Amino acid sequence: MCTSTLPANFHPMSISRIALVGNPNCGKTALFNQLTGSRQKVANYAGVTVERKEGRFTAPSGRIFNLLDLPGAYSLDATSPDEVITRDICLGRIAGEALPELIVCVADATNLRLHLRFVLEVQRLGRPMVLALNMMDAARKRGISIDREELQRQLGMDVIETVAIRSDGAKALVAHLDGMALPEAVPATGGSAADLHAQVRKILAAAVTMPRATAMNDEMIDRWVLHPVFGLAILAAVMFFIFQAVFSWAEPLMDGITGGVTIVGQWFASTLPDGLLRSLIVDGIFAGLGAVLVFLPQILILFLFILVLEESGYLPRAAFLLDRMMFKAGLTGRSFIPLLSSFACAIPGIMATRSIQDPRDRLTTILVAPLMTCSARLPVYTLLIAAFIPATTVWNVFNLQGIVLFVLYVAGIVSAFAVAWVIKRMRKDKSEHALLMELPSYRLPGVRNIAIGLWERALIFLRRVTTIILSLTVLLWFLSTFPAPPAGATLPAIDYSLAGQIGRLLEHVFAPVGFNWQICIALIPGLAAREVAVSALGTVYAMSGSEDAVAAQLGPVIAAQWSLATALALLAWYVFAPQCMSTLAVIRRETNSWRVVAVSAGYLFGLAYLAAFLTYQITKALT
Repeated sequence: MCTSTLPANFHPMSISRIALVGNPNCGKTALFNQLTGSRQKVANYAGVTVERKEGRFTAPSGRIFNLLDLPGAYSLDATSPDEVITRDICLGRIAGEALPELIVCVADATNLRLHLRFVLEVQRLGRPMVLALNMMDAARKRGISIDREELQRQLGMDVIETVAIRSDGAKALVAHLDGMALPEAVPATGGSAADLHAQVRKILAAAVTMPRATAMNDEMIDRWVLHPVFGLAILAAVMFFIFQAVFSWAEPLMDGITGGVTIVGQWFASTLPDGLLRSLIVDGIFAGLGAVLVFLPQILILFLFILVLEESGYLPRAAFLLDRMMFKAGLTGRSFIPLLSSFACAIPGIMATRSIQDPRDRLTTILVAPLMTCSARLPVYTLLIAAFIPATTVWNVFNLQGIVLFVLYVAGIVSAFAVAWVIKRMRKDKSEHALLMELPSYRLPGVRNIAIGLWERALIFLRRVTTIILSLTVLLWFLSTFPAPPAGATLPAIDYSLAGQIGRLLEHVFAPVGFNWQICIALIPGLAAREVAVSALGTVYAMSGSEDAVAAQLGPVIAAQWSLATALALLAWYVFAPQCMSTLAVIRRETNSWRVVAVSAGYLFGLAYLAAFLTYQITKALT
């Protein structure tokens, strides 16, 4: 990325606004990351749940460009909210959004037969435009010859070669933008789809020479990856390896965070005098937030693998591979990526269902997405697994705790398929739709893109820790502290507090599933964000006098006080746990239906209670 000091004659009016557009898998976001680096912000467009990414970069002359990364689209004949946003931004129809001065359309140089159609569609909008011909290194390796000057002449626009995954891969584009005068807008034109296809064929014949339609390496790898038997085995092995790594790789980092939180918490405990302030900081904030913060390494490792699989081009193939299985369950292969996104968080997973055109399949995917084991469940899972499952080695290779975590993830997946199958049997319209999707070429993941993705996820997690979780932790401390115990009280103060009274009432409801009153209290703030349940347990047990540094000792505390049946029942509960309030809000916004929200929350609560009840009673009988 090129930067320099602003020249003396620089004026703010020289700032340019550019929109990046392109098909999915064209490298558009990689190019955006290459240009803007950390100088970007992510939000949603007003009134819709479509992600809005904007950044800025400075050219060698000092000229500043504002860059907007628009959602990927296959066509401007919009069939999804993503494509509607892309089209309307390019035409200046979005209230509060300035019309881009220039559109940079990004196209995959290895797949121009598909991508040029969209380029021509965007050109027909009549806006000033430049074509960024991306992945030129991959095109050359495949023997694809592109006559850039002839392509420029055929399209009537500037064509710039880029390689978004290289550190200097956008240098030519930056130099071109820096030195260009804004091209004149051309009149908008119309035409049929047949006209576009005919024009694409004409341009390809004049400017592009391809030795073969697909890369030889792609074909060799796909023989195994897309095999109906070996492909599924490879996918299962990849997922199993991921969950082993989540436990094994994160342990040293988690120990470091635990030690740091313990040292700081003990310093506050020894420095502050007894009183409400000491109780708030030590028993409330450190016991609560420290119990959640320790799981950041595991969440980032999980995201590392998801980003690598996405960047490499493997995820669409996994979707294709699972289409037949998902079809039988009432889903589609297009549901795979939204459901996989839900392993990180159900919110982006539900938002990603906009790529599913069939409204029935989209609604089914929205309803089952919360059953995927989101990263917010990971702190609960790892706390209970570490406390109750021995860290032994199975067959001298596998970590038993990692196997249990894998089983919990599989339980969520199987449950989602089962619920989708029931929905399929209940719906009146039995018609089906074939899966049509692009399989991009394999490519090495870009280190910059992976790093930016992990950084964004870390910031999101830390933002939740310092806002939602902190607020709820302080609220729970307040409820656990007041009213003060009466004179002559012999029990811990929390037993006389509002939280204690609420927990005792809920204990009657949850006694059949083995939950004590401390767990009942933790479930309430857990409705706002699932991982808050861990911080809530830390606060409750600290207020109960179990440990001064319970943030580091919560596992041993519950291992000593809970039965195995209770721990397994709580794990079973969280496989189906009713989703957080933010997820319910997104379901409402995506479906515009309170009925869908009620159905989603209701069936998940029922399944969670039933699973916990059966697990508790069976384990209790066996042990």
